[in-house]
Amino acid sequence: MRTLAGKIWKNRLSYAFIAPFVLLFTAFILVPVLVAISLSFTYYNAIEKPHFIGWKNFEYLLSQDIVFLKYALPNTIKFAIIVGPGGYIAAFLLAWLISHLPNYSRPWYALAMYTPSLTSGIAMGIIWLPLLNGDRIGYLNSFLLKWGLIEKPIQWVLDKAYLMNSMIAVTLWSSMGVGFLAMLAGLLGVNRELYEAAKIDGIKSRLQEIWYITIPSMKPQMLFGAVMAIVGTFKAGAIGTELSGQFPTPQYAGTLIISHIDDYGAVRFEMGYAASISVFLLIMMYVSNRLGFRLFGTKGDE
Repeated sequence: MRTLAGKIWKNRLSYAFIAPFVLLFTAFILVPVLVAISLSFTYYNAIEKPHFIGWKNFEYLLSQDIVFLKYALPNTIKFAIIVGPGGYIAAFLLAWLISHLPNYSRPWYALAMYTPSLTSGIAMGIIWLPLLNGDRIGYLNSFLLKWGLIEKPIQWVLDKAYLMNSMIAVTLWSSMGVGFLAMLAGLLGVNRELYEAAKIDGIKSRLQEIWYITIPSMKPQMLFGAVMAIVGTFKAGAIGTELSGQFPTPQYAGTLIISHIDDYGAVRFEMGYAASISVFLLIMMYVSNRLGFRLFGTKGDE
């Protein structure tokens, strides 16, 4: 024990540097997660004390919650499969294209791509809602009617057949966030001498450069972008309500797991059950992040 205390005291300066991070991580990440896991095994309505009920919340979630099994879970998986990889690939391609622009114009194009992720709520009201309006005045309906592609206006955000596609389009448009900037920084940091050496070794096309030089050289940025894409995709939940103006969305067509948590936590005040859904979502995110580490990480990252 004295030896351990001596080592801690010897490295006290190092512990002082990491103390702010440890305190913030404990206060805002570790404690809330542990509280959520604890509440997931209880019945808690925010007024009475939590009552321990074991695995009943999870049993109900996975066997009897029709909205979760029929709408929230399939919608979230579909949304994540399209938006996650789609946004990730689009972020890489755009970052690659912008990295080839001249230095004086590159920051402006990067800012143009990054801004939608910061102003998605404002842009939603200015651009997307008029564009997806369901009457003849809506820009998209007006364009399609003018060119004879549709015979009558389509309710893009109120019809269950189109709401999910509208959500995916809007989310992809605003997915150029921090991950996009990290990829752009990674692309600009690749050693140019590697490309010259690769040409001498026989690499001829841009695609071969990307596969053999660019991606291996920026794996940390690719991993960071993958993690941010996964987190951003799974935490999306309000987009369906923002587009349709209804909660829950019409016939649950745009209900995601996050909005299902809001339904039970903020509307019904069934905090214990909402916590169990949160824990289920946390497990899904953890599994997805492990997959991202397998694809782009190294042993040191795990």
